[in-house]
This record gives sequence, structure tokens and C-alpha cells, in this order.
Amino acid sequence: MKKKGKAIFVVLGLLLAVQLFLVSQLAAQEGTVDSKDVERLERLIREQQQQLESLQQQVKQLKQTVTDAQAQAKETKSVAEEVKTTVVAPVEKGVTSGQERVKLAISGQLNRAVNIADDGKNTKAYYVDNDASNSRIRFVGTAKATDDLTIGSRIEVAFAPNESADVTQGNEESGNFLDERWAEVSLDSKRFGKLSLGKGDTASNNSAEVDLSKTDVVQYAGIAAIAAGLRFRQKNADDTLTNVSVSDAFNNLDGLSEKSRVRYDTPTFYGFQLAGSLVSDQRYDASLWWGGQGLGFKAAGAVAVAFPNEDDTDYQYDGSFSLLHEATGLNLTLSAALQERDNQGDANNLWAKVGWLTRFFSFGETAFAVDYDRSVNLPTDRDDGYSMGAAVVQQFEDYGTELYLQYRLFSLDRDVEPNVRDINVGTIGARVKF
Repeated sequence: MKKKGKAIFVVLGLLLAVQLFLVSQLAAQEGTVDSKDVERLERLIREQQQQLESLQQQVKQLKQTVTDAQAQAKETKSVAEEVKTTVVAPVEKGVTSGQERVKLAISGQLNRAVNIADDGKNTKAYYVDNDASNSRIRFVGTAKATDDLTIGSRIEVAFAPNESADVTQGNEESGNFLDERWAEVSLDSKRFGKLSLGKGDTASNNSAEVDLSKTDVVQYAGIAAIAAGLRFRQKNADDTLTNVSVSDAFNNLDGLSEKSRVRYDTPTFYGFQLAGSLVSDQRYDASLWWGGQGLGFKAAGAVAVAFPNEDDTDYQYDGSFSLLHEATGLNLTLSAALQERDNQGDANNLWAKVGWLTRFFSFGETAFAVDYDRSVNLPTDRDDGYSMGAAVVQQFEDYGTELYLQYRLFSLDRDVEPNVRDINVGTIGARVKF
């Protein structure tokens, strides 16, 4: 705007100069100046002076307008920054730790299901929390002590109303289930490994359950979990309920579960990691874990030995292995376990699953699987249990959600009377992680 005003003044000045020059030339040629010409020239000069004054006033007004606009823009920017500070900042802050140097992460899941179960006499619907991976919430704190050492803490509690392990034909509403799953502190070093103190996974826990099929939310080596509390019925006229539950007859003997312990995990060497723990009630265990991929395959596995310190029981051994062909999604998962017993045959469990992982939809993978399980000497000597199942799981990846369906047959051949009827269970459910 300043450049434009200056250009106008220059042009008008040049016009005046040209007019004066022409008048002077005319006077020089004629030797005299006509009074009318002088008056006309004076009038022209006055008009152009007025135009100049008018233009000066317009330029002044434009300058004031620009100054006001700049001030308004500055004020608007200041208000916007104030709004950002007072409104956006608290949203970004979110949940914080009570300690400045400790980061707090909150996560968890809900896993609810409906079982339609036929126990040989009645068919009923049971509304349960899926014990294959029950509903829970966790709080994990981490503090970076050095570039190598991290101080950790974890509290995790299961909230599982009507847990499938507790619901029976005679108790369809088992009430609220509360389990303190984790309460530990830890020191984690990249060079020296991890030391954990408190309640949490023992070294052998989950060693019989390594699984890459992505159907393990409902179908995994612990096949009894989804209907663990249901009782077998006698094969007699009354179809009397026995005291033998699904979980009594089918047990994958997976380590020592979650207990109060001190645990040590080595750093990972070429995909291998060792772990050991000393557990409350004079128990102990050790395990070896492995995971890796190559030649188009992804694989993982574990083996463990544990001393459960139970009557008439010595050591317990278990292991599992899972293999996934990444291009086709075909996968195979195996699990085996043995528990040494003093006064009867050793209890053992064998399980195999074949699956297919694919993507029909852009929002998530779809997993299919069928499995077969055989348990021996459970619950008593020379009892044989057989189970078959089929499952499908659909993931909704952006929402942390899985929908699943499963059908499963539980069959138990007893060495002693009375014989029992099969149990058939159909399951539909959903797990949502947060």
C-alpha cells in the first residue's frame, strides 16, 4: 500500500512538471503570457493540489486500517494461544503418576460370553465371564533409573462376575469373582536380566500355552476354561449330577500359575530366555522360552519343570510349541504335560490344534481352528478324557475387539462306575481391550 501511494504522487508531480515546462516553452516562443492562460494554469494547479491532498488523506486512512488489522490479528493470536493453553493442555495431560519420574499406564479388558450347554439331560444358557482370559484391569508403573535399568511396579486385579470356572448346573449365578492377579515390583536390566518380587507369573506359568493362532481368546491348551465348572451326569435313569467337573477331567498342567514369588529372567540370547522362581509354600520352578522367525515362518515355544509341593505328587513337566506360516496363515500348535504321582498313574495331557489365519476384511484378521485333546489318569487313575473343538475369531483391530464362536465336546471314560454322559458346549462372546 505504501508503494502504491508513492507511485501516485510521482505521477502527479511529473504531470505538473510537464505542464509548467509546456507553459514556459509557449511563453518563450510568443514572448508574452496571456492572462487567461495564467488563470487556467493556476486553476489546474489548485485542482491537482486538491487531488494530492485527497490522495494523502486516503493513504493515511489506509495506513490506519492496516495498523488496526495488524493489532486485531495480534489480539486474535493471543486469544487462540490462551485457549490452547487452558483447554487443550489438560486433555493431553490425561492420567498421571503421583511421582514425577514414574510413568503410569492403565490397561485391561472385558471378556464376556454366553455358553449354551447340553449335559445329557438339560440344555441351558449360562452367562459367564470367560475364564480363558477373564476380565481385568492393570496399573503398570515404570521409572527409568539409568539408560540400562528400569524400576517397575504392577498391580492387576480380575473382576469376573459369574466366572465360567465357578458356574455350575446347580449354581448358575455364582456371584462376583475378585482375584489379585499381580502385585509386584521389579528391576529390569538390558544387560543383566529382570528380577521380580511379589505376586505374578511364576517361571512355569503359560509354558504349556504358547499359541500363535489368534484363537486363544476362546480356544487354547486350557480347553476346560470356558466351561470348567460344569459337572458330568451319571448314565442312569435319573441322570444324577456327579462331583466331577470339566476342569477335574481336563487339565493342561500348566506350571504353578500366579503366586507370590521371587523370579529371575535372563536377557534374551538369540531368541532364548531362561527363567526361574522360588514360590511361596516351598515351591519352585524353571523354564526355557524361545521365539523367532525365518524362511517364511514364525515360531515360539517353551518348556518348564515345577515342584508343586502337593500330596502324592512329585515333579510336573510341560511344554508347548506353535508354528505359523506367514504367507498362508496356516498354523500348528502343540502342548504336552506330565505330572508325576506316587500312588497312582502319572497324569498327562496331550493337545493339538490346526488353524488358518487370514484377512477377509480390512478391519481385522479372521482366525479359524480345530483342536483335539486327550487327558489320561484325570481325575483318577485310568480315567481317559477326550475333547474336540472348532472356533472362529474375528478381530476389529482399531477397536481392540474380538468376537468369537466355539463348539466343544467333552467326553470322559471312567475306569470306575458310574459312567458319565458327554457335555456339549456352544459359546459366543466378545473381548474388548483398553
